[in-house]
Amino acid sequence: MSVILCTAGYDHTIRFWEALSGICSRTIQHPDSQVNRLCITPDKRYLAAAGHNNVKLYDIKSTNPNPVMTFDGHTNNITGVAFHCEGKWMVTSSEDGTVKVWDTRTGSLQRNYAHKAPVNDVVIHPNQGELISGDRAGIVRVWDLGESVCTHQLIPEDDVAVHSVSVASDGSLLCAGNKKGNVYIWRMIQDAEITRIVPICTFQAHKDYLTRVLLSPDVKHLATCSADHTAKQTFPVQPDGPPMDSATGTLFLETTLANHQRWVWDCAFSADSAYLVTVSSDHYARLWELASGQIIRQYSGHHRGAVCVALNDYSEPR
Repeated sequence: MSVILCTAGYDHTIRFWEALSGICSRTIQHPDSQVNRLCITPDKRYLAAAGHNNVKLYDIKSTNPNPVMTFDGHTNNITGVAFHCEGKWMVTSSEDGTVKVWDTRTGSLQRNYAHKAPVNDVVIHPNQGELISGDRAGIVRVWDLGESVCTHQLIPEDDVAVHSVSVASDGSLLCAGNKKGNVYIWRMIQDAEITRIVPICTFQAHKDYLTRVLLSPDVKHLATCSADHTAKQTFPVQPDGPPMDSATGTLFLETTLANHQRWVWDCAFSADSAYLVTVSSDHYARLWELASGQIIRQYSGHHRGAVCVALNDYSEPR
């Protein structure tokens, strides 16, 4: 299976799609709760589905409808999930105010980091040694896994919830989006063994709740999703400069992807950064060609809101 595309949400099902035809090829029931986030392991073997208070791991290449492993330990909705590059461990964030690191081979808890507020998202730095999380109090934290400490604490806006964070595939940029629709971009600079985080720019991507911010694999596009029923892409995002015209203070170019009828919750880039998949409370997932801003395919089958999507179309396992 070279392209793995799956969506989930409030109808307690996970759906696998044939990306080009739009046909639903497999449906897995998730009766315990809604599914908040999805993540595919780099080797394309497993799918993690984050629900109310646990993460279930499903075998993608099997027809087994039951999870092969369940990670229990959170006490509230799990809001973020990501895998180590070799799949050896997994990180989760939760509204219970914690970020947890799990051994995927044994299912055991390895690290537990406490925020003082519900955590809305977590990502893994490409160096595999740092985690970045954002919480409802408006704080972005960088965690050093080796030392098991918080090394940086960023506060874009006082008491404005950070809903989503994203880090560039080359580690050059860090982005955060908050509930006011504002996006913050920092440059991450590695000096010896110290990481410096330098502000680049801030802009308002949406006038309503921002639900997701995501840097493309080629680090040239920035996608955002919102309660305003749209997704947007802003580009170019340059590692060596801000994504705006310094003379006018405006963004170089912005494309609005407007066809959803309700909140757009999540998005995923294709490996070549040319396409974006979005999911919405209107029950639909859509595949967009970013160069034209046109819908290439629509995925219909969810009976309630679709709130999370995972896509892995890399030609070789990562």
